[in-house]
Amino acid sequence: MSKFSIISLLETVMGRGKINSNDNIAFHCPFCHHNKKKMEVNIVTQYWHCWVCNAAGRKLPILFRKLNVQREKIAKLVELLDDVEWRPTKTTTDTPVLQLPEGYRPLWELQEMSPEYRNAIHYLKGRNITIHDILKYRIGYCRKGLYRGKIIIPSYDANGSLNYFVARAYYEDDVYKHKNPPTSKDIIGFELHINWNLPIILVEGAFDAITIKRNVIPLFGKTISITLKRRIVEKGVKEIYICLDKDAKKQALETASYFMNNGLDVYFVDLTSKDPNELGFEKTKNLLETTPRMTQEYLMEQTILCRL
Repeated sequence: MSKFSIISLLETVMGRGKINSNDNIAFHCPFCHHNKKKMEVNIVTQYWHCWVCNAAGRKLPILFRKLNVQREKIAKLVELLDDVEWRPTKTTTDTPVLQLPEGYRPLWELQEMSPEYRNAIHYLKGRNITIHDILKYRIGYCRKGLYRGKIIIPSYDANGSLNYFVARAYYEDDVYKHKNPPTSKDIIGFELHINWNLPIILVEGAFDAITIKRNVIPLFGKTISITLKRRIVEKGVKEIYICLDKDAKKQALETASYFMNNGLDVYFVDLTSKDPNELGFEKTKNLLETTPRMTQEYLMEQTILCRL
């Protein structure tokens, strides 16, 4: 595959692009016309996604068709892509593609100061979530649909594809405090923000991950997924910090044992009563920095105590 030829053809339609990492090219979005290059196109996987309006797709010819590009250019694009070495795993038309829920609206956009918008922002301030966090993690909210009255925190994989999202009620009297999507948790949370060459931090929830800020993966629960286990080992991660809540100590110790057996330096962060989001950035940072490397003796001791 001639990547240069594909980029050149894309630029005849999308304008001058900006080459990013992982075969991603950033363009001005032809749908929302944002003044910055917010649409990323991966010329290997063919996934395209705008970070502002959330326009997205999994095939570049489909993008061209949506833009009413001449048939000759579409045919040329298909010809260039035909030589691509990468092939996606086979899927059926029955396999649902995860999407953000109906009524999702980004919180970083300028909107009318509706009660829903103000209450959503008020809730996030109470969780110490800043405007920078909202932008980084594309946090939004829903004013209608099944997720009405919920904060929406999306998770994207390394290619920028939505792989999960969490929903948290911002009204205290909401019967359903949590409402997550009907999809598998066998994913890597916030993978788009992860640098596998640095130490990895594992936490339970999205708010915990946002609080810690740097190279942290939420499990969206107490148990680590099979995909994440394998990826950490395959990527040759050297150090890992396990920072799960007190009531998940058994699962945390099992995870520690697995990674120690695979040659990683494990740091077992012993949370006593509060989770990272409740502790805040500074206290959690200090706790991470002062946690010693876990030894086999300490692992055995804690495992025995956990069973008593």
